[in-house]
Amino acid sequence: MIPDLVLFIILALVAVASALGMLFSRNAIYSALNLIINFGVVAVFYLLLGAPFIALAQVTVYAGAIMVLFLFVIMLLGVERLRTASSLPWQQPAALALMIILLLEAAYVIIIRPATLTNLQPLPPGFGSPSAVGLRLFDQYTLPFEITSVLLLVAMVGAIVLSKRRRKA
Repeated sequence: MIPDLVLFIILALVAVASALGMLFSRNAIYSALNLIINFGVVAVFYLLLGAPFIALAQVTVYAGAIMVLFLFVIMLLGVERLRTASSLPWQQPAALALMIILLLEAAYVIIIRPATLTNLQPLPPGFGSPSAVGLRLFDQYTLPFEITSVLLLVAMVGAIVLSKRRRKA
């Protein structure tokens, strides 16, 4: 248990440091790269929790596809420096209030009610494995899966139609 705890603490420090680096970086590309590091650390957290499929999906979808899209937009628009003058006056007090609420909730769950964290039931063997997720997805959730795929296809075709430039004949 001690090696897992040490690994968790190290990864938690890396996750917090990369999140803070993402928030406070003035360069948009460095901010996106810190977000990629954070996504990778979250994937390792999923591996520590025994969920390899979710870890792979985290790396593939977020650290792969979404971040490539973010970096492409950053490079395309040429926004190397983040603008600070365009912030609204109410944003900083609202962010501080939400941070205080989040810290109070976390303190309540961790310090005042830790008994709920210890009464968790063990997961059945094979829970969260790719085969179990695939069986559940294509057995019980076939219709929502197909509806989602049709919606994504329609959105893709709509994006192509909207972005297509009209040619003069």
